[in-house]
Amino acid sequence: MNIILMGLPGAGKGTQAAKIKEAYPIPHISTGDMFRQAIADGTELGKRAKTFMDEGNLVPDEVTNGIVRERLAQDDTNKGYMLDGFPRTINQAQALEDITNDLNKPIEVVIFIDVDKDILKERLSGRIICRNCGQTYHLTNNPPKEAGVCDNCGSNDFYQREDDKPEVVENRLKVNEESTKALLEFYDKKGLVKRVPGDIGIDNVFAEIKKILDQI
Repeated sequence: MNIILMGLPGAGKGTQAAKIKEAYPIPHISTGDMFRQAIADGTELGKRAKTFMDEGNLVPDEVTNGIVRERLAQDDTNKGYMLDGFPRTINQAQALEDITNDLNKPIEVVIFIDVDKDILKERLSGRIICRNCGQTYHLTNNPPKEAGVCDNCGSNDFYQREDDKPEVVENRLKVNEESTKALLEFYDKKGLVKRVPGDIGIDNVFAEIKKILDQI
């Protein structure tokens, strides 16, 4: 089974990817993993990617697409693979289609974990951290036992990371939503998208994903 796993930030994609990997004998391939492996293997494309990354620049599509091709050509993907974090653009999606067709490993399903934007904002902006010991909490899902007091060290000093602040979360979701919408339209036209509600509990979400995968 050849899968693309998609979801906006906070949708629970990482949790479900881990469950899929545990249940099915296919590699979980993220963009970061592919870059790290290509660099570690010392491939020509890995060396090129490293020069961009070392300078803090985005790796161009031609290099990224080449690394994806190298990774999907490996034997451990012969029985399937799960792509996570790629493609991010229509150009990458078109390149991926060419790559997977050339390798005779076409995408069979695109699973989109669908969660209402207001729920995502609450999930992402609810994280607080104890400044004294670093313990992490969530105001809704995992609050301190006593409001305003760290369970671990008793401190009253909490802070929120910059990228967890509501206004930053709002912008982050907006940017991701735009690119995700375009990709979903691209794959919808091919009849590949399966939407799974992501607000029904972790185990229930996975049960829905499993139903889809077991039909492939």
